[in-house]
Parts: sequence; structure tokens; C-alpha cells
Amino acid sequence: MATDTLKGKPGAQGGATAGLRRLLLDNGALTALIVLVIAMSALSGDFLTADNLLNVGVQAAVTAILAFGVTFVIVSAGIDLSVGSVAALSATVLAWSATEAGIPVVLAVLLAIATGIACGLVNGFLISYGKLPPFIATLAMLSVGRGLSLVISQGSPIAFPDSVSHLGDTLGGWLPVPVLVMIVMGLITAFVLGRTYIGRSMYAIGGNEEAARLSGLRVKRQKLAIYAFSGLFAAAAGIVLASRLSSAQPQAAQGYELDAIAAVVIGGASLAGGTGKASGTLIGALILAVLRNGLNLLSVSAFWQQVVIGVVIALAVLFDTLRRKAGATTPAAGASGNGNRGKQALTYVIAAVVAVAVVGATSLLHNGSSAGRTQKIGLSLSTLNNPFFVQIRNGAEEEAKKLGVDLTVTDAQNDASQQANQLQNFTSGSLSAVVVNPVDSDAAGPAVRGANKAGIPVVAVDRGVNKGETAALVASDNVEGGALGAKALAEKLGGKGTIVILQGQAGTSASRERGAGFAAGLKEYPGIEVVAKQPADFDRTKGLDVMTNLLQAHPDIDGVFAENDEMALGAIKALGSKAGKSVQVVGFDGTPDGLKAVEAGTLYASVAQQPSELGRIAVRNALRAAEDKKVEKTVKVPVKVVTKENVAGFEG
Repeated sequence: MATDTLKGKPGAQGGATAGLRRLLLDNGALTALIVLVIAMSALSGDFLTADNLLNVGVQAAVTAILAFGVTFVIVSAGIDLSVGSVAALSATVLAWSATEAGIPVVLAVLLAIATGIACGLVNGFLISYGKLPPFIATLAMLSVGRGLSLVISQGSPIAFPDSVSHLGDTLGGWLPVPVLVMIVMGLITAFVLGRTYIGRSMYAIGGNEEAARLSGLRVKRQKLAIYAFSGLFAAAAGIVLASRLSSAQPQAAQGYELDAIAAVVIGGASLAGGTGKASGTLIGALILAVLRNGLNLLSVSAFWQQVVIGVVIALAVLFDTLRRKAGATTPAAGASGNGNRGKQALTYVIAAVVAVAVVGATSLLHNGSSAGRTQKIGLSLSTLNNPFFVQIRNGAEEEAKKLGVDLTVTDAQNDASQQANQLQNFTSGSLSAVVVNPVDSDAAGPAVRGANKAGIPVVAVDRGVNKGETAALVASDNVEGGALGAKALAEKLGGKGTIVILQGQAGTSASRERGAGFAAGLKEYPGIEVVAKQPADFDRTKGLDVMTNLLQAHPDIDGVFAENDEMALGAIKALGSKAGKSVQVVGFDGTPDGLKAVEAGTLYASVAQQPSELGRIAVRNALRAAEDKKVEKTVKVPVKVVTKENVAGFEG
């Protein structure tokens, strides 16, 4: 069963209705998964294919492995918010050790696992002996783990060793290794919870910690082991994730701790502790994966996807409350006998038979329905939380409408692994072509190679793809743009002065390339001194905060270079009356708000890329590639330094 077996109240009404009600209450997550699979099969003819179902398994793998570790913590009435950061840190340690430090791969893997366990032990020590609430202790580790990952990697992805990258491959050309790892970790979780002393201790501590202590359990030591298990599973998840991306991303797995907790709760565990099973956690992770996969295939807005998933999590908690109000009780750990296990197995068999029968029937609805379809193109953007990429989307949608193309747009939210999932979903769908704006050029490679194998042409926009075949690259030159920004700022300052640089999100190729171009361009002006460089994550609010802090240490600066207009606008707000007068600010992208600031004189210049044109050209070339027409390998859209003198005639 997906949740722990529940005993009904004495004297409960019998009959078929009561039996069905009890069955649904006892197996809510499993029922929800079956309903979701049936619904997605009916709504999308692309869902029920072997490739897509394997995609669902791969996309569930990392969340499930993290969630198995979190299951130990939640069963014992704790919480672990650090697993996403610990996963990224462990993968970074492995990649850095095996490449930069030259440590043998086997030892590097062991070091990565030891890193995860060490983080878990620190969490357990702070909670058990430091008396910190689990929320606070693991929140601190979330920040520490992410920070150490950035320190070790210097904010840039590190290539993963080829021998370990095979964990992201397939066996026999069809069975994904991440799915096998997920199954193995699930079996280990089930064994620990159901067959070991520490597993029984977790249920006892979660049920009543004081009673567990009085009965002789060494609660503090047990908690050390529990959080160490969570760290171990986080390390395994990080290694699998980095293997899929062929690189260790310092910003990987952001927000995955919430997905892991959601999977455990959806699977029937209670945040109050004392209940939870490996099978339920697996079903919870599969529900999240099916939702994301299906919503992608159905072209549901990325913003609405977040709403849907949030509603599902809320309903899962409400369902748990309903179970308890219905008078359900949970048996003690290990109390279920062979009869209950037999019932559990029978439940799964019946569920599988029902699902296969209904899904098979619904799949007939889609047979022969592909004839006469319009061309379908998928567009995966690195983020829609930035006006520049919103303009790319707008230009792409305008061109798609003009050409009669069905365009599906997804938002990767600056998460390379989420983008890999979206590209896999595009590959398994009935798309004619794919347009990708990579979060990271290296991390997009494996997913693009998957599209190559499927015969789907891929067009890259704004950023290229490494180790993957693209029909065309439609882009401005970020390096050239950075150099132009350096020249514009230096000449405005007369070739001398002090400046600060606001960098983009660590690890992104756009930040690296723009920064490299600016540094190269600045070498021509030895009188310009860079007194500070700080990341502000391409965000206006962070640009304001970082600039405010930098002004405390460097109040007499003469100029600011921001790697996008959003950060530049934040810097202008921090500078106040100095902006455009005693301090010159140069941004990048040519967004509408940025151009307004140029016109007002507070922003001296913006290196404009014409993002709408990028989107239009990308869709045009994707359609040509889908129709086997000739496409230029590289299409360069010129960058232009826009100042107050020429802003009136500029069209982005």
C-alpha cells in the first residue's frame, strides 16, 4: 500500500460502500497515481509511450532518492531542508576531486559520499546535542552546503568524470541507470524501515520521543544516524543528478528539498512523525514526475504548473487529516503480519491490472490521430523571471502564430536539471523541432543528444550547446557584448577611475561570457581599476542590495558594469542622485525598462541584444530544420551599445 495500513473503528458500518471508502483511505496516493496516469493517457497521445514512461522514471529518480533519505527524518518527526544543497556539494566535491585534484575516481566517489554523511552528522549533532530545532539546523546547512559548493567550483560547472557519468546513461540502450539506482535505494529504505533496529527506533521516536527515551532508546545517537542516512542518500542523489548533466552544477538541486518533502507527505507520511513507508515515498515522487511530464506534454504554462503542484501537496496533507478524523490508527512498526503483507501485494496487483486495462482502452483514442497535425515546436527557456527572456518568448510566439506553428513554452527556472527533464519530455512528444535557451551549455548536452537520436532537430538560442548537435545557433555574442560594454564605460570615464562589477548568477554561461568579454575589453584601459565584483543573480532586488552594501566600502566609485539591465536598474536605485551624474552605469540586454532608464539618463548605456528578434529567428529556423530545408549553422543577431543619443531609433 502507498500509506500505512489503517484499522477501522470498532463497529464501523460494513458493506461495499464502507469497504470502498476504506480502500481509498488506505491507498490514497496509489489511487491518485492511477487516476493521474489514466487522465494523462486520455489527454495526451504522447504520454503512453515506452520512451516517455522511461522519462518519467528518470525524472522521478533524483527526487525519489532524496525523498527516501528524508523519509527517515520525517518518520522520526524531524525535517531536513538541506538535502538539495548537500546533493550539489557532494557532486561538486566528486567532480573537483577527480579532475582538479587528480584523485582516483573511486576515492573521489567515496569522498563525495563521506561529504554527504558528514553534513548529515553535523545536522544530527546540532539537533541532538546543540538542541537546535531541526528546521533551523538544516536551514543553516542548506546555506553552508550551497556556499561551499560555490567556493569549491568558483561558481562554474565542473565536468564530471566519464566513468561516473555512465550513471546517467542506459543499459542495453533503453533501461535508464538512474531508475535502477532509484529502485535499489528504495529497497534499502524499505529494508531499513521494516527490518532493522534503527528503523523501528525511527517509528518509536516519531511516535513519542520521550516514551522512546524512557524505554531505553539512545535517542540522541539514533538521531545522529538518522540524519547521517539522509546525508548519504542526498550524496547519492547528487551523483546521479550530476551524471545526467555530465557536470557538477554548483546551483543544482535548488528547491529539491521541498520536492522531497512533498513526495514523502504525498506518499502518506505524517509531518508529526511515526508513519511513512518507502513505497509511499516512491509513489509520491512518481506523482510529481507524472504531473510535470504530463503538464509539459499538454503545453500547460510553467507558471500554472507550479500552482497545480502546490494544490496537489495541499490536498495530500488534507487527505492525511481526513484519514485521522475518520478514526484511522497506525499499527506499530513491524506489527503487520504475513496476512497484511499479502493484502498489500494483492492491492498492488489489482491496481496494476486496473491501470493497464483502462490506460490500454484510453490509448485507442489516440490511434491514427497524428494525421494532418500542424507543426509543433517546443521552446525551453532558461527562465521567465527576466524581461530579456520574456521578450524572446514574445518574439517566438509572434513568429509561431504568423507561421501557423503550435509552440509549447517551458520555464527551466535557471535549473539545468529541470531543463533536462523538459527537453526529454519534448523528445518523447510528437514535436517537429526543439528550440533551447540553455541554463548551462554543458548541462544541456546530454538532453540535446537524446533529441538528436530521436531525429528531432534542435536550435539553440542566445547560448550554444556543448557536446550536442544543433541545426543552428541563433545568438548575439556575449563576449563581444561584454567588450563593448567595457569600451563604452571606459570612454565615458575618460579612461581612468574606479568601478564595481555586478555579476550574474554563478555558474551560468551568460555570466561567464559577459564577464570574460568585459575583462578582456578593460585591458585596453589600464587607468580603470575594478575595486569590487559581487554576484547579484541577474535580479533587480539583489542588485539594489548588493550595490547598497558595496557603496559602504567604496563610496567614491566612478562607474558600474552590470551583466544585465535588471541588476543595473537595482544599482541605479541604490546610487540615487549619483546615477548618471557622478557615477556612470552600463547594463546589458536592452530591456524595455533598461531603455527607459537610458532615455532618462540614469543608465548611461545598455548593450542591447534585440531579444524579440532572437525569438523570431529561432522559431523560423526551427521550422526550416523540421522541413529539411537549408539552415545556416550560426545566425548572429548584432549587439548594439544604446545610449541617450541613439535610443530613440532602437527597436529591440
